[in-house]
Amino acid sequence: MKELCERIIASNEVFSGRLLRVRVEEVALPDGERAQREVVYHPGAIAVVPLLESGDVVMVRQFRLPTGKALLEIPAGVLEEGEAPEECVERELSEEIGMRPGRLDRLCSIYLAPGYSSEVIHLFLAGDLQPAWAPKDEDERLERVEVSVSEALRMIERGEIQDAKTIVGLLLATGRWAKMLGNEDKGVRDNGD
Repeated sequence: MKELCERIIASNEVFSGRLLRVRVEEVALPDGERAQREVVYHPGAIAVVPLLESGDVVMVRQFRLPTGKALLEIPAGVLEEGEAPEECVERELSEEIGMRPGRLDRLCSIYLAPGYSSEVIHLFLAGDLQPAWAPKDEDERLERVEVSVSEALRMIERGEIQDAKTIVGLLLATGRWAKMLGNEDKGVRDNGD
């Protein structure tokens, strides 16, 4: 089987902002042909499913300008330079929902749009949450929302949760809810809401 690899032979940065860089990359393809790729470079991020002892998930609702609407999401944030994903989880949970995790399970890492972006999001499930506080980002306006696990899953099915990282995080965490809560035999609370 032929190796699938592209090698950058020329690069032109067309935008550099506070968060993103955009480059037009000229690449050599495995067969020797050349092509251009427009790539958005991103420092990476985390997203975390915070599970309360009650069995509720803590999410945040915030306006997302590119979508033109407020979305319900799990807490998330951009990695700072040199910051480990687990450190970013601690920082973001305290800023966004005023809690810190006593237990943190890594779910997976995902690329959101690998055809044009380097952004990778590290997904976690957090439990044993304790109060913690840190100032919110100056430009962030959030509403904290608690929903039962079962309701969150129904919201995905009804199309009320549309954020990809949130959907992946909630679905991957479903097999770990009971273990995280120490209720392997009982499962997760379903209050039928």
